[in-house]
Amino acid sequence: MANSFTRMMSGRNTAVILASVGAGTLTTGYLLSDNIAAAAAAERRKLYPPSADFPDLRKHNNCMAAALTPTIYGHLRDKTTSTNWTVDQCIQTGVDNPGHPFIKTVGMVAGDEESYEVFAELFDPVIKDRHNGYDPRTMKHPTDLDASKITSGMFDERYVLSSRVRTGRSIRGLSLPPACSRSERREVERVTVTALSGLKGDLAGRYYSLGEMSDREQQQLIDEHLLFDKPVSPLLTAAGMARDWPDARGIWHNNEKNFLIWINEEDHTRIISMEKGGNMKKVFERFCRGLKQVEHLIQERGWEFMWNEHLGYVLTCPSNLGTGLRAGVHIRLPILSRDPRFKKILENLRLQKRGTGGVDTASTGDTVDISNLDRLGKSEVELVQLVIDGINYLIDCEKRLERGQDIRIPTPIAQFRK
Repeated sequence: MANSFTRMMSGRNTAVILASVGAGTLTTGYLLSDNIAAAAAAERRKLYPPSADFPDLRKHNNCMAAALTPTIYGHLRDKTTSTNWTVDQCIQTGVDNPGHPFIKTVGMVAGDEESYEVFAELFDPVIKDRHNGYDPRTMKHPTDLDASKITSGMFDERYVLSSRVRTGRSIRGLSLPPACSRSERREVERVTVTALSGLKGDLAGRYYSLGEMSDREQQQLIDEHLLFDKPVSPLLTAAGMARDWPDARGIWHNNEKNFLIWINEEDHTRIISMEKGGNMKKVFERFCRGLKQVEHLIQERGWEFMWNEHLGYVLTCPSNLGTGLRAGVHIRLPILSRDPRFKKILENLRLQKRGTGGVDTASTGDTVDISNLDRLGKSEVELVQLVIDGINYLIDCEKRLERGQDIRIPTPIAQFRK
């Protein structure tokens, strides 16, 4: 994986760094000040042994807490990435948030692409835990954005109310949201918005800056459930996601409002294809087509997305490595959702249930949000097909229960292709 990180300092990114250093004494002073502060912090840490800094995780239930040992912490505490990001900054969100009422959380984030390499001794077991045994040292992640391979992608709309596919992408050479400076965040916005202006046809649209949109525009986007707000989840705020809000954050969407991109929320970008109804194949086709065009436009301007063959697309949270993909539906399951076997059925189908308002919310009435549990180790096509097959199974169960017939728990789906 190290080869991908060495490329961070090549080409366009080197030019940007050199230009900023040469921009004047003021900029140089800022860089020197940051380096001096980082060096001073490192020296302060060395006044105490790692054991004195080891966090109290006795009441914690997240992947980081399960993996972090005093020995691993001792090896990593005094290491930093080239942007001066530390392991303590990686784990702060998991230290501050012992657990989660609905799902087991990861408990750590990356500050930059290099974090996954410098702190691999901790990230690797966390990745293995979260991604059902995927080994980032030995396994390779597949990518497949050929939507024509999808079958049976139209759901019964008496049950499925809406369909959605989303992912994230990070721009190589810029720090991730937990660690980025204001200037880096603004550069993400500039690069992305400039690239998106090149989208044509049914993907053409416009950008709304959170800090500059009118009250009318803001209310319209809220009413249409397109607007993301300042993070209030402690999982995000403890990771530093809400700093300088709403500076350099915004939403781009096409004219039909079924293809949109969030900028500088939890990741540099969140790319989303969605629409009401049950046509998941159509939603995925638009997702693949739009994603390919966005990447092409980014590359035309001399940038590239963070990617390597073991981790796939690199994002802020280890839970989103690989595809970063969450394909989901809002679905009415009034009988099945109350059946005691429902949880096990979802587990065996490699699906997860969330509230209809997101990860921190409860379900609304009979409607639940069902999506793929996995991100890494399977391709985009495989995961979307897994969701389609699983949702069709859930609908069949609901219909059987409506008729007073019995249902069965399916055989567990293997995570990785043998």
